[in-house]
Amino acid sequence: MSNTNGGVRVLIGTRKGAFIATSDGARKRWDLTGPHFAGWEVYHMKGSSADPNRIYASQSSGWFGQLIQRSDDGGKSWEAVGNEFSYQGQPGTHQWYDGTPHPWEFKRVWHLEPSLTDPNTVYAGAEDAALFRSTDGGASWTELPGLREHASGPHWQPGAGGMCLHTILLDPSDPARIFIAISAAGAFRTDDGGATWKPINKGLKSNGIPDPEAQVGHCVHRIALHPSRPNVLFMQKHWDVMRSDDGGDNWREVSGNLPTDFGFPIDVHAHEPETIYVVPIKSDSEHFPIDGKLQVYRSRSGGEEWEALTQGLPQSDCYVNVLRDAMAVDKLDSCGIYFGTTGGQVYASADSGDNWAPIAEHLPPVLSVEVQTLP
Repeated sequence: MSNTNGGVRVLIGTRKGAFIATSDGARKRWDLTGPHFAGWEVYHMKGSSADPNRIYASQSSGWFGQLIQRSDDGGKSWEAVGNEFSYQGQPGTHQWYDGTPHPWEFKRVWHLEPSLTDPNTVYAGAEDAALFRSTDGGASWTELPGLREHASGPHWQPGAGGMCLHTILLDPSDPARIFIAISAAGAFRTDDGGATWKPINKGLKSNGIPDPEAQVGHCVHRIALHPSRPNVLFMQKHWDVMRSDDGGDNWREVSGNLPTDFGFPIDVHAHEPETIYVVPIKSDSEHFPIDGKLQVYRSRSGGEEWEALTQGLPQSDCYVNVLRDAMAVDKLDSCGIYFGTTGGQVYASADSGDNWAPIAEHLPPVLSVEVQTLP
């Protein structure tokens, strides 16, 4: 559902803290606060769609471990919750005590996904490749072990960024169905609330693995869906933009006329389910735009045909990257598109990508961008 008069809150996670940009529905003037958790890596922040005041943040440090932060007032104040992610509630470890003789060690929480209907339920995707759920606002967490115990688990391999569970998509039409993606294992789906999981990688081809069409082992960078069509999935893979029309059971390539089909983020327009966005970069070894020109590409046909969106973006000497969780859309009538760069810029378009302007500059490298559409 679109929102004509509301404002937006842009949640920005960076290498050295979190920032929050707010604006009214016109999205011409922005107020920026932060850094929250200054000096800490904030891999992801995401607000609840069920409560506009509720925000979750993943705060981590190689020295001091992992914390989950929660705000109940739109980011004005924060409370450290979920200290189970640090042993006995104390920072300093990345260990999860799951009842086994030895703790399972992980590096960080990459992605937080609040429930679509309950602000106290939130999912967390961790490295190495585990999925957790909290039903009490992040105070306590339970792993959904069926994923990590999947029979294909021994064949999962870390991508260049680690073996991270970086994408969690909740099906708005079926609370028991969840899609996740792991680098470099691939995409998986549960139809029973996380008890069992099915690899959904048929049609993916990856030349860098022993069997290019294997059931698992693909480096998926990001998947996205439109809430009105949860069976239609779009994927930015390590090379190739892909589409599925059957909930991930089968995929086909829709890279079309993109200048390169390597990139990290992918997202879907809030009101046009066939309009998707990607940010192509030169290659898997050169993580910057082709010819130093920062370009977002848009397809209004669900793939195949793409157009470059450049108005307001630097078109020379630009060598930044846009990471997998660093693009988002709002739900206002004229859909806004947002993305952040490793150079510390956050760009916004209030007209579906036709025109861009920076809403923040000179930030630390941006790890994630999410948007709350406010009433």
